[in-house]
Amino acid sequence: MTTLRRESSRVSICIVPYNSAHSLSGNNSATGGHDMTQLSTTERFLRLFTEVKPGEGRTALMMFANVFLILLAYYFIKPLRDGWIAISDIQGLTKMEVKAYSSFAQSILLLFIVGWYARLADRWDRVTLFTRATLFCISNMVIFWFLQPNFFFDKLPLTGIVYYLWVGMFGVFVVAQFWTFCADIYTDERGKRMLPFIAIGATSGAATGSWMVGQLVDSGMVPTELLLLVATAPLFVSILLVRAVEQREGHRAGLVEEAADQDSASDTPPEKASIWSGAKLVLVSKFLLLAAVVTLLTNWVNTNGENLLFRVVQETLAVQAQQQGLEEGRPLLTFVRDGTTAFYGNFYFWVNSVALMLQAFIASRLLKYGGFAAILLILPVIALMSYTVMALLPVLAVVKMMKVAENATDYSLNNTSRHVLWLPVSSAMKFHGKPAIDTLYVRLGDGLAAITVLLGVHLLALATEEFFVFNVLLVLCWLLAGVLLVREHRRASDAALRGMTL
Repeated sequence: MTTLRRESSRVSICIVPYNSAHSLSGNNSATGGHDMTQLSTTERFLRLFTEVKPGEGRTALMMFANVFLILLAYYFIKPLRDGWIAISDIQGLTKMEVKAYSSFAQSILLLFIVGWYARLADRWDRVTLFTRATLFCISNMVIFWFLQPNFFFDKLPLTGIVYYLWVGMFGVFVVAQFWTFCADIYTDERGKRMLPFIAIGATSGAATGSWMVGQLVDSGMVPTELLLLVATAPLFVSILLVRAVEQREGHRAGLVEEAADQDSASDTPPEKASIWSGAKLVLVSKFLLLAAVVTLLTNWVNTNGENLLFRVVQETLAVQAQQQGLEEGRPLLTFVRDGTTAFYGNFYFWVNSVALMLQAFIASRLLKYGGFAAILLILPVIALMSYTVMALLPVLAVVKMMKVAENATDYSLNNTSRHVLWLPVSSAMKFHGKPAIDTLYVRLGDGLAAITVLLGVHLLALATEEFFVFNVLLVLCWLLAGVLLVREHRRASDAALRGMTL
């Protein structure tokens, strides 16, 4: 069988024998077409969550642990972001505008970073790329540890905004990098079975991180100022796990190269990387264009909701501060920062706890019995219902509950669909297309959300419920694009399956 394998500084084509354990036609029994006695004790346990075949358990656990540690680190640094940005005022702008425009700035920065990353992907093998990019992020965390307000320095101008920009890029870039590596390790059939389980590691890492932050800070074991340093430890271990997986699985990593599907996205070679290559890549094929559109709309809708939740939280805190007689100055800033951090710590805990349950017990089963269409389209359906309810009742308790439902589905079921989406395409397209779409077009959606705030606040003077109505209209567009993407994914999967039989 012909497969693609990423080696050294290039993606090359090599010939390797097809392993019958990966056959799509082998799952004709309740045990997946193989002898249960061949499974290790660990692999039998993993079958509670997804179908595991002999020899797959160790790699799956290492990948699970890897993404667990990445998300654990992320949720150590994420709660600091909202508290820091809440006290980073800019004259003439509301707090929601500061948050929204900061997200827009992320999309501009990512336009250059994605092009830079694509150049590095052409130059380095995937393990070197992952290692050096992660070490760079670790060095950034040490720098921000020094810059925290009222720690080594007083409140430095704009540091909260800079930190907000960096956390947003870390959240999409480092996580996207892991899933690109993961999609390149697994074949289409194998990935559809294993990715839902590995994604449990992401949701459980996020839930554990958000819980640990509250426990460590409230108990006084770890001061808030040290969270950034503590978060570096899981990332160092993550690098070691990537190297271990590469040593174990690298010899059979890659995808099928199908000789005759010239109209498929997987056959189109990427152009030489440049600053603009990430933005232009989606024009290569209909598959990539629809993937970019769905990603953009998903994040446009979600970020609109996040901005509105932030607006409602700040309005609620303002009322509480007034009731407590707090005046302008340090006491008010401390109240707003601590109140915002506490709210989002609790919010992230519930989001990640619900997401963990969905990922552990629903994701693999929904993918198996409902297929890719079900797992991709469930989020816009839930978003449509949620924003309709929020438009009718725009109060904090309702908005929080609906956003928990939306974000939990996004972090679990939709997260799985985003990674399954890339299984049928070539290794070369993964390392150019997936990082570009999972970073640049995620933040372009945030940028459009910022424009929505600009026009909605200053030009149209929209009320909160009117913003929610606009989101309902966006969700309808998202649903249409999702249906079209499902059709393109089916074509790519059929082409990959034909290639396996050659």
